[in-house]
Amino acid sequence: MSSRHIVKDVLHKITQELKESIPRASREAQLLLMYHLNVDELWLLMNQDKEVKEIEKLLEWAQRRAKNEPLEYIVGSVSFYSEEFYIDSGALIPRPETELLIDEVLKNIEDKNSPLNIVEVGVGSGIISIILAKSLPNAKFIAVDISQAALGVARKNIEKFSLEDRIELRHGSLLEPIKEKIDYLVSNPPYIADDVSLESNLSYEPQNALFGGSVGDEIIKELLDGVLKAEINLFSCEMGYDQKDKIQNYLNNKPLKSLVFYKDYSDFDRGFTLRL
Repeated sequence: MSSRHIVKDVLHKITQELKESIPRASREAQLLLMYHLNVDELWLLMNQDKEVKEIEKLLEWAQRRAKNEPLEYIVGSVSFYSEEFYIDSGALIPRPETELLIDEVLKNIEDKNSPLNIVEVGVGSGIISIILAKSLPNAKFIAVDISQAALGVARKNIEKFSLEDRIELRHGSLLEPIKEKIDYLVSNPPYIADDVSLESNLSYEPQNALFGGSVGDEIIKELLDGVLKAEINLFSCEMGYDQKDKIQNYLNNKPLKSLVFYKDYSDFDRGFTLRL
C-alpha cells in the first residue's frame, strides 16, 4: 500500500530538492504546492496534515525548478497588474517594470473613452494590450509579433479575457504588417546588447525577445524611424537603463513636440514617451 503524503512532509521534501540551487527554497516550495493544490497561503498553514495527491507531478515541477527553469513557466501562470495570465516558454515572462509602461500610456490619453487605434509591437504574452484594452473601452488594438509561439500565448490570454473582438493579432516584423493609421504605438522591444551574459534562468526565455542587436538599441531606433515616417503622434517604449542619451541623440533635430523619459522602481531610466 502506498504511503500517505501530507502537506508538511511534501513541503520539506521539495525544499530539500531546491535548496542547493534556489535562494528562497522554502518559499518556492510553498508556491509550487499552492499552485499544485490551487490553494492560498492561509490554507497551506492551516492544513499541514492534509493529504497531497498526484505528488509525482509536483516532484517533477520541483526538479525543473531546481534546474533554474522559471517558476512561471513550470506552473503556466504569471501575475501582472493584479491579474493572472497564462504563460509558457514561447513568450517572455512579464516584469513588474512593464506595469510602468502601461501607466505611462494611460497617463498620456486624456479621454479614456476615445475610439483610438493602438498598435503594440512585440506583443509577447499579450499582457500590455489586454490591460490597456480593459482600461480603454473604445480603443481597438493591433498587436504584432515576429514569433508565432508568442502569438499563441497572446491568443490564449486574449481569449481568457474575451477580448478577441478588440485585439487583432498579426504576424510580422515591427510595423511591417500595419497599413492602418496609428493613433498610439506602444512597445516593450528587445533592448539587451547581444554580447551581454545573462543569469541562467533567462536561458529558458525566448532569446529573440531579449536581445536587441550588437549595441542593444537597434530595434528601438528602427521603431523611431517608423514613427517618424508614418507620422504616429504618440509612442511609448520601454528601454534599457543606459540608453537615454543614445535615444536623445538619435532624435536630435527631429520634429518632436516632446520627449519625456520615465524611471523604474529602482530609479533607473526605463522608458520614454515621444509626441510628434
